Amino acid sequence: MRALVVDHSDAGPIRFADVDEPVPSAGEALVEIRHIGLNFGELNYVHQWPAGAVHGHDAAGIVVRAASDGSGPPEGTRVAVGMAPHAWAERVAVSPASLGTVPEGVDLADAAALGIAGVTPFRVLRTRSLLARDVLITGASGGVGHFAVQLAALAGARVTALVGSPERAAGLRELGADKVLTDLAGTGGRFDLVLDTVGGPLVAQAWSSLAEGGTLHLVGYSSGQETTFPSGALFGFGEPRSIATYGDMTPTGGELTDLLGLMAAGRLSAPVGLRGDWRGVDDAVQALFARKVHGKVVLDVA
Repeated sequence: MRALVVDHSDAGPIRFADVDEPVPSAGEALVEIRHIGLNFGELNYVHQWPAGAVHGHDAAGIVVRAASDGSGPPEGTRVAVGMAPHAWAERVAVSPASLGTVPEGVDLADAAALGIAGVTPFRVLRTRSLLARDVLITGASGGVGHFAVQLAALAGARVTALVGSPERAAGLRELGADKVLTDLAGTGGRFDLVLDTVGGPLVAQAWSSLAEGGTLHLVGYSSGQETTFPSGALFGFGEPRSIATYGDMTPTGGELTDLLGLMAAGRLSAPVGLRGDWRGVDDAVQALFARKVHGKVVLDVA
């Protein structure tokens, strides 16, 4: 079968290859993949995976063989695959714990956009009450950012979306952002929670805008830049502020089911900024790296 594998050469980060068919264990379902969701992190940091390995974590498709131990969805079920290994292939063997059943009315391509981009902010934002709280989402025009804006607004937060340029602000107010900014300087805002996807100098700026008792939650570092805090910036009076990292790799099935339910109810939309055939993956990767995509890249598996 065909798959996208890790490529460490200058032609990378991924390439097509013929690979062996997956052999599911008793506790795995065999899923025929219809759509894959690309993520910036897994492409930008491809050196963390071995060359030649089937890459990718997010996809959507149809169960063509249920797990032989009786667990998970039956044959014929439409499913989203989230944060599961080796997902960018024509077929994948996957634990039911990493599957979410796609309800009627939800497009499989939209379901493929969930995974890392949807589950990450979902897990972070549900750690505290957000009702009438001030929340800042950095990198709000990306996949994680689009989902984070919607989920924070659904939770009752006053949402500020931070983007890199005015052109990347399109549609964020419609998703629930009360304010859309291109710079934190002079805002005077004090945020109870910051969900940061950018890293670099922006982290220090966001820290200075954090309210007493607030948390700066780091979920990405798309800028690739270092963070330097000014002398004394980490000292302060009043209720302690905190910085939290993110690295939750536990199975995503429960969160996918919840997110898909919100989609089916019309309360959450998939931020698909680029849709195409997976044979055009090189162009899609270039567009993602060039910051030309607002939201997620979803490719159809031909």
